[in-house]
Amino acid sequence: MERYNTNFRAGTATQTAEYDEGLRAYMLKVYNYMASGVLLTGIVAMLFGNMLMGNIELQQTIYGTPLRWVLALAPLAFIMVMSFGVHKMSSGTLQMIFWAFAAVMGLSISWIFLAYTGTSVARTFFITAASFGALSLYGYTTKKSLSGMGTFLFMGLIGLIIASVVNIFMQSSMMQFVISVAGVLIFAGLTAYDTQRIKHSYYMMATGEAVAKGAIMGAVNLYLDFVNLFMFLLQFLGDRR
Repeated sequence: MERYNTNFRAGTATQTAEYDEGLRAYMLKVYNYMASGVLLTGIVAMLFGNMLMGNIELQQTIYGTPLRWVLALAPLAFIMVMSFGVHKMSSGTLQMIFWAFAAVMGLSISWIFLAYTGTSVARTFFITAASFGALSLYGYTTKKSLSGMGTFLFMGLIGLIIASVVNIFMQSSMMQFVISVAGVLIFAGLTAYDTQRIKHSYYMMATGEAVAKGAIMGAVNLYLDFVNLFMFLLQFLGDRR
């Protein structure tokens, strides 16, 4: 019996070590995808933003016509394709769509280089990166369950979207300030919550293909948290041209 117990404990310890190693590799893959996506978005946004600054006709063509809405809403189409088609696609196809999404997002937010100075954009980016890193680390390491935050944050996100749409027509500076504050708080919370949720989702993945797809979709969630946190912080920290 003692020998059985010793072997059982040894087997359990080995399984735990293998699980921990797999989890670390999985989360590293998630962060690598997410960081690469943010980098691609930043490069595309900067290149296209610089092109816009030197071309008034191009600015008018994009932002003076309905094309502005196509550019603004195009990333949403990619998110919907990935979300609803994740089970039908291969991990390779899903990965290519993610890269295309990151590039299109860069085109969509390139206007920030017309509205804000390059120095303030860079400063806000590094502040966002440091904040995101701290929040994500908390979500990964905390023993406290953050699941209770999920419903509250989701409701806050829906309210934020509705308020943003309403303010397109109202053009209220006070309402925009409230939206910006709420946006920072909501996406700060979502960064920690999503990190813990992605970590726990590793338990439910049985195959290599499921793990590969999970890493990409996890990266999409963290990528959106990062970009939205950056955009809301930019409204506070950015210096307008």
